[in-house]
Amino acid sequence: MSKADQLFIQNCKEILESGVQTPPGRPVWDDGSHATTYKKFCIVNRYNLEEEFPLMTLRYTNYKAAIDELLWIWQKKSNNVNDLNSKIWDSWADETGSIGKAYGYQLGVKHIYPEGQFDQVDRVLYDLKHNPVSRRIMTNIYVHNDLHEMNLYPCAYSMTFNVDGDKLNAILNQRSQDMLVANNWNVVQYAALVHLFAQVSGLKVGEFVHVIADAHIYDKHVDIVEELIERKPFPAPKFTLNPELKDFYAATVDDFVIENYQHGEKVTKIPVAV
Repeated sequence: MSKADQLFIQNCKEILESGVQTPPGRPVWDDGSHATTYKKFCIVNRYNLEEEFPLMTLRYTNYKAAIDELLWIWQKKSNNVNDLNSKIWDSWADETGSIGKAYGYQLGVKHIYPEGQFDQVDRVLYDLKHNPVSRRIMTNIYVHNDLHEMNLYPCAYSMTFNVDGDKLNAILNQRSQDMLVANNWNVVQYAALVHLFAQVSGLKVGEFVHVIADAHIYDKHVDIVEELIERKPFPAPKFTLNPELKDFYAATVDDFVIENYQHGEKVTKIPVAV
């Protein structure tokens, strides 16, 4: 059983057994009914990236699409779905493909520092190479001044990086997470990001910590989740990052290699509340 499987099962059981059922909120199903959730406040999961890559085996996670979205946000710093190779953001895009001043847009905004002008990504890269003992290496895309111009408020909104010796650790803060649809998707993305930042900065990977303020399972997802957590798990697959890669902006999806990925059947036709 992979660590991703273990924590997903543990989280879902906690939510279903002792979580709180919320009243109907903003999200709406295709039939027009308002969705409810079962939720748990403040789940904290820790992954040792030295030991394994946290890819779920209970079902298939499309890790290439997940990493492609990560690079769209962090490397391309784009807020236009026309720069993305999947359709996952289409529901929040306008007629031009823009999702407003959200996600990649915020990472690309430049700020002035004593050392010069950097956007948030380039500031992280600079500090990891020039000031790795800093306790200020972090990003934040939940910018209140721009929320009214975002088609969706950021869910995974802040990363904090911390170097112990030659190891890079990181914390992802997430305000909200749909456990069935997005949990392992986000874990894969940000574990891959830690690997990428570490390698191009001459560091090794350490621990990735995922803090979820509102971890929830939607009412129409309960049966799917209950079936999923009873499945047979498999060992974690082997992960490698192209050792020749030294430039953050040269990375492609193909540089992230997964081998021996055994997994359960794909979960299809998942209802999505928007």
